[in-house]
Amino acid sequence: MAVRTQTAPPPQLAQDVRRTHRTLWGDAWVQFRRNRLAMIGLVVLALLVLGILIGPLFYRVDPEYIDITQANLGPSWEHPFGTDDLGRDLLARNLYGGRISLAVGVVAMAIAIFFGTLVGLLSGYFPALDNPLMRFTDMMLALPQLPLLLVIIMLFRDTLRKLLGPELGIFLLIVSVIGILGWMPTARVVRGSVLSVKEKEFVEAAVNIGVHQTGILRRHILPNVLSPIIVSATLSVASAILNESALSFLGLGFPPDVPTWGRLLYDGKDFLTFTPWVVIWPGLFISLTILSINFMGDGLRDALDPRQRT
Repeated sequence: MAVRTQTAPPPQLAQDVRRTHRTLWGDAWVQFRRNRLAMIGLVVLALLVLGILIGPLFYRVDPEYIDITQANLGPSWEHPFGTDDLGRDLLARNLYGGRISLAVGVVAMAIAIFFGTLVGLLSGYFPALDNPLMRFTDMMLALPQLPLLLVIIMLFRDTLRKLLGPELGIFLLIVSVIGILGWMPTARVVRGSVLSVKEKEFVEAAVNIGVHQTGILRRHILPNVLSPIIVSATLSVASAILNESALSFLGLGFPPDVPTWGRLLYDGKDFLTFTPWVVIWPGLFISLTILSINFMGDGLRDALDPRQRT
């Protein structure tokens, strides 16, 4: 009687078997790593965040310490970024201001993504709500954002300062206004994705077996539109940081003793001719942060696009 021997599968077949164990996010990460600009943006943003969060633990200089004898000094070993007109260390002020600028971007992004996702889901899934919500979205898009931001902040900043304090009050006001005025692009993108996903077979099957509409939105629709939401979130962070910087540069953002990157630009604009380093560093950090986030957003958009995935 012949003895049947068991041979090992060929290397190519074993490799194909290993490749079958794939996930959406694993494929997206592989595709994201192939984008050099996206990886450069990820590395630069990670270095900026680590420097802002960990830097003050090693560079223990008070950002509010005033020493007139050290005013307007250029970069040196003692003051790597130089000093301002009051002798305050610019490296310490940029590190402290970066925390506030990034916090504004993240919180405002969360508010914008929440409202944009909610409006997009309701508009795309319920035909009766589609026209009213989209016309309201179009009306909000037609409003000039920066002038409206200026008017709202001028009207309510003094009241919130008295109720919540100068820092917390203006922080909540800025992130709320930027978030509420920045949800419209997310809503339009999410609506388009929902209109496509709700026609799929698995959604029709869930409807036929009697799944509640909220369950369909939560379990079937929302997980399949996370890709554009994530991309929109990255771009919303950059937009929020830029808007906060513009408000602070115009003198309507945080108070003078809170050194955000935009406020540092505003304080240094009068000394640009003979102390340019006062505005170079915050401007460079704002530019690097926004460029990095935009590069990452482009990389995520390509990585989460199934048509570009192999």
